[in-house]
Amino acid sequence: MAHLELQHVVQRYPTPTGFHTVVDGISLTVPPGTIACLLGPSGCGKTTLLRCIAGFEEIAEGEIRLAGEVVSRPGFHLPPEQRRIGMVFQDYALFPHLTVAANVAFGLGDLPRAERMPRVEEMLRLVGLTGQGEKFPHELSGGQQQRVALARALAPRPRLVLLDEPFSNLDTELRERLSLEVRDILKQSGTTAILVTHDQHEAFAMADEVGVMHGGRVQQWDTPYNLYHRPANRFVADFVGQGAFLPGLVVSPTEVTVELGRLESSLPLECSALCQTCDSCPLAREGCHVDVLLRPDDVVHDDLSPVTAAVEHKAFRGAQILYTLRLDSGAQVQALVPSHHNHALGEKIGIRLDVDHVVAFKTPAATSTAPRQPASASAA
Repeated sequence: MAHLELQHVVQRYPTPTGFHTVVDGISLTVPPGTIACLLGPSGCGKTTLLRCIAGFEEIAEGEIRLAGEVVSRPGFHLPPEQRRIGMVFQDYALFPHLTVAANVAFGLGDLPRAERMPRVEEMLRLVGLTGQGEKFPHELSGGQQQRVALARALAPRPRLVLLDEPFSNLDTELRERLSLEVRDILKQSGTTAILVTHDQHEAFAMADEVGVMHGGRVQQWDTPYNLYHRPANRFVADFVGQGAFLPGLVVSPTEVTVELGRLESSLPLECSALCQTCDSCPLAREGCHVDVLLRPDDVVHDDLSPVTAAVEHKAFRGAQILYTLRLDSGAQVQALVPSHHNHALGEKIGIRLDVDHVVAFKTPAATSTAPRQPASASAA
């Protein structure tokens, strides 16, 4: 049974010439105890959708249910304070004049006095701040303040916790560590949560399920693994992870050739647009032009390979170097290489493909071009 359910939710705002639709018919379900994420660029509608779930905005169409109860639909709007939803904000929103313990206890007014402090101490213990209750927010680090905000959100035992860009004010190292800590805390408490972020690393570290948003719609709702390896469309493929597209030619329903060799897919290649070869078909067939997505982990540095590419750019990442490589055709690919292979700009290095998941999208008819003759060695 879904703990949170959205059915065809629409939110729009009036403009001088009509209406601007920000959330465009979104439907999704979140099971109990799941950490979900709305991921997307600025302006995609993710924060607006979060505000609709929280009850800060009424919806124009559709329905929102929480634990089986309707909380929003046109003509009915349950106020935020009656939804039993905890909120964790980007700027922590702690009360500076209250101690840490008083901040955590702020939402516990309905509890008898004798039960409040034990609950506060339980929450501080859960977030790793035992003994910090008498301090004030300014005496804590940014990461500690965010944990206080989480403890305050969890203290009233909410039905749902919403986290709005909660780590964006923190440095990169602290953000990565805290995202894992917050995930552990939410899992220990069995809390259902929704995170909003534009940072895919944050989303992948925390969430069980991620919805990639663009243009007010969820483009794909899936696990982080599937978003990376099996993107539903080109937007998801471009937004999630890094990579480059190479032109390919389908030579059988499960095989495609690119400049670097022949790739075999465990599943039939699907058509995602029209091309000159086929007017409309669910599966690609021989002669279809496609664009094949190659991730940096698909391109392997191999000194023995007859196929070479020139180093155009390099980004040192400690244990690895991310190389941008130029092929003979002028096309570019990227490769993650152990950092002891330190090659100079302009140097040609041997590469080969090691692709577990073939991701290909139909090349639009206007730009369909045959790939260069692939190397004789198969990349499959």
